[in-house]
Amino acid sequence: MSDTSAQGNANQAYYDLLAEKYHLFYRDWEAQLAREGMRLKRWFRDREVKTVLDASCGPGTQAVALAQIGYWVLASDPSPKMIERARKHAEESGVSDRITFLQAGFLDIARMTNGNLDVILTKGDAFPHLITDTEIEETLAGFYRLLRPGGIVLIGMRDFEPYLQDRPRFLPGRVHDPEDHGGQQTIVFETWDWHEGPPLTVTLNKFILTQEGERYNVQVFPIQNRALTAAEVQVVMLEAGFEDIEISHDRAELVMIGTKPMAAPEIRTFVRRG
Repeated sequence: MSDTSAQGNANQAYYDLLAEKYHLFYRDWEAQLAREGMRLKRWFRDREVKTVLDASCGPGTQAVALAQIGYWVLASDPSPKMIERARKHAEESGVSDRITFLQAGFLDIARMTNGNLDVILTKGDAFPHLITDTEIEETLAGFYRLLRPGGIVLIGMRDFEPYLQDRPRFLPGRVHDPEDHGGQQTIVFETWDWHEGPPLTVTLNKFILTQEGERYNVQVFPIQNRALTAAEVQVVMLEAGFEDIEISHDRAELVMIGTKPMAAPEIRTFVRRG
């Protein structure tokens, strides 16, 4: 199952190509897993969480981390290559029995009918891949329907608010030294191409430079994002029916948590924003 829109197909192709290299965007993959698990456990504390849908699992950064600390996880992603990578990480971590994998995008998940989940989460760059108001509204309405009363949605994404004034074109990344990567230095960074819209979008071009002798092999992976702000997402979360919206920052990531009310109406009518 996968989103068959043109944008959905482009996103799938992007992540299929990037799957084997995604770890390069972390300084230390194992340390990242440990940090993710502890941070998520902190946010889930006192919420009676047992089952979690990771709606953009990628290579398993959150799904594997959650399984390692005892949660049951449904992990979905539109990219079969990312799911393959996540399965491998789950097997290496000994938690394959606690994760069920599903190839699906946000809009596929939003159209599902079975739910009663404790948590639906998406972290990383995935949520801003929803470009139109309709896609964002349908996704959050679907998440709302799939959660049990009292369940939560957790959205972690890049916070574009600080970039809207200056519209930067270059963001530094990291350098991996040869001794850590098979004798080859690897450099990652991003360039940004802004598009006024509406809506305002930005193409993130992820560069990976790999040393080959005295030269570097250059690969570029472009992906379109909507330059979402906390206020924009909060409005749609409230329209979908979520309450008690919590907004915080976790390093460079904006984290938003909404709760489905215990006495939750199942049908929401969206008020179209201007």
